[in-house]
Amino acid sequence: MFYLYHWPRFLVLLTFIVSGAVVHFRGRVRHKLSRQLLDHSTIMAPYNALMYLFSAVPNKPFIDMKHFPELTPLHENWEMIRDEAMQLFDEGYIRAAAKYNDLGFNSFFRTGWKRFYLKWYGDFLPSAATLCPKTAKLLASIPTVNAAMFALLPPGARLVAHRDPFAGSLRYHLGLSTPNSEACRIFVDGQLYFWKDGEPVVFDETYIHRAENQTNHQRVILFCDVERPLSNPIARALNRFVGKPLVRAAATQNFEGEKVGVLNKLFGYAYQFRLLGKRVKAWNRTAYYVIKWALLGSLAFAVFVQV
Repeated sequence: MFYLYHWPRFLVLLTFIVSGAVVHFRGRVRHKLSRQLLDHSTIMAPYNALMYLFSAVPNKPFIDMKHFPELTPLHENWEMIRDEAMQLFDEGYIRAAAKYNDLGFNSFFRTGWKRFYLKWYGDFLPSAATLCPKTAKLLASIPTVNAAMFALLPPGARLVAHRDPFAGSLRYHLGLSTPNSEACRIFVDGQLYFWKDGEPVVFDETYIHRAENQTNHQRVILFCDVERPLSNPIARALNRFVGKPLVRAAATQNFEGEKVGVLNKLFGYAYQFRLLGKRVKAWNRTAYYVIKWALLGSLAFAVFVQV
């Protein structure tokens, strides 16, 4: 009777272990195991493994643009997009979040990374439709673009190695105003690419990647999440009707008054505990890790073992 009662929990645990291993060993570059255990990609591993299984494009760090013909109007009109982006830059609208309400990119702001959201897994932000109407109209004509923003990487900035949590999309970058130099670059699973004005690139952001700008010129790009092409109609429906709403909960704002998703609202409160943890870590690293692993162990015991 004990085993009959508990087998669903162990089945869930086994699913996370197997899919987590798929995520961890995928590619050449990996996190340390201690980090992978707590990484958001482990939480999303069962979903992501399904996306990899039914991917209609190669499971590689960089993916040939020929698989995305619908994105051609973006790079054909890159100068128009650049002009609207640079006007926003000149007016100071490409900037960091004013509050702790940008869960997905919060850590990037520390080194000067900035953004202006156009769309996030749903409607366009009102400020985008007003301040860059031509780009918004062009993006609205391409249904597979789930999210879009202008992203700035200033001189000297460095984004640490990380992987994004959601495999239902792929990342599209279009160079707008870049150093056109190998010193301003991104590494995806160890493979180097450097941004160039007017050139597009698509990569799988669930591989570990990092970026840096070692030039004296800022880098401004159009940054999009594009729906991953899937070969199975059930997986495709799942991605559209489950994945999109899930990521939409991380919506944030350019200006006060624009909608903030529930995950970002919760993040504002949860980050206060993160700040407390940083103070404890600064005081005593051993105490910090003892408390951290004790809490996580207690949570795992409660979920998978305790009746």
